[in-house]
Amino acid sequence: MVDLSRVGAVFTGTAPYAVSRAKITEFADAVGARSPLHHSPEAAVEAGYSDVVAPPTFAVVIAQRAESEYIADPASGIDFSRVVHANEGFTHTRPLVAGDLVSTAVHVDGLTERAGITMVTTRTEITDDGGAHVATVVSTLAVRGESA
Repeated sequence: MVDLSRVGAVFTGTAPYAVSRAKITEFADAVGARSPLHHSPEAAVEAGYSDVVAPPTFAVVIAQRAESEYIADPASGIDFSRVVHANEGFTHTRPLVAGDLVSTAVHVDGLTERAGITMVTTRTEITDDGGAHVATVVSTLAVRGESA
């Protein structure tokens, strides 16, 4: 059973994530993002970036990695085998670029239980190695109860 008292908890124990060209290219290929900015360092530099640029939704890779700290915490009461992804939203201060080293803070913003399903809303703040905000990812997970 999901522990509803965890609203307000913050998780910062996930190691920093090194954004790489290979990961950006793999993700871009997987989602069909064909812009040369995602594949060509030359095109990205010509456009004013230091290296290839991640598609906006790439931030989910970083956020889900960080959210696992909360989900795997036995005190959360979340059985991941009962989780269904419900929603994802992104707000970027700037694009993620190959070479970035980013850190995360996962905030448990909402826990609502209805009809045997608990809706879990997290907000992952992503910052660069200088502490500047890069992106915010808001995720909602539906956790089915045993009778659902």
